Amino acid sequence: MDIKEIQNLIKFVAKSGASEVKLEMDDIKITIRTGSESDTTIVHQVPAAQLPVAPVAAAPVAEAAPAIPVAPAAVADENSKYITIKSPIIGTFYRKPAPDKPLFVEVGQTIAEGDVLCVIEAMKLFNEIESEVSGKIVKILVDDASPVEFDQPLFLVDPS
Repeated sequence: MDIKEIQNLIKFVAKSGASEVKLEMDDIKITIRTGSESDTTIVHQVPAAQLPVAPVAAAPVAEAAPAIPVAPAAVADENSKYITIKSPIIGTFYRKPAPDKPLFVEVGQTIAEGDVLCVIEAMKLFNEIESEVSGKIVKILVDDASPVEFDQPLFLVDPS
């Protein structure tokens, strides 16, 4: 199992909503825990002689799979009337321009096109993220000072 496969497994587990998954294969043992402030992944390389005869964790991964379509479908229907503002870059998300300054936006606040919603720090540069829509902030999907990926949802906005 290479690093790319492990990364894909971590993303799959994070999206599934499972709190812990253990996977044991020929010469590798992986434990992925989610639900804390940061996701935890533990990878152990062990000699094949120490592994049990039957893989123990094959069933929990299979059991987590049926839950995947249920939760996102319900959330997608509920949030379909809202516009999602996504991160245009990879970096660290900040809700304030400086630690001693007020937040850019809060839930329930009405925003206009061009209003600054947050800043994302990338390579020591702070990029202001401006709204491309007018509306009301319904939900802030990322915690302050958290890393964000490209195209990751940051805000839900009600355009009405």
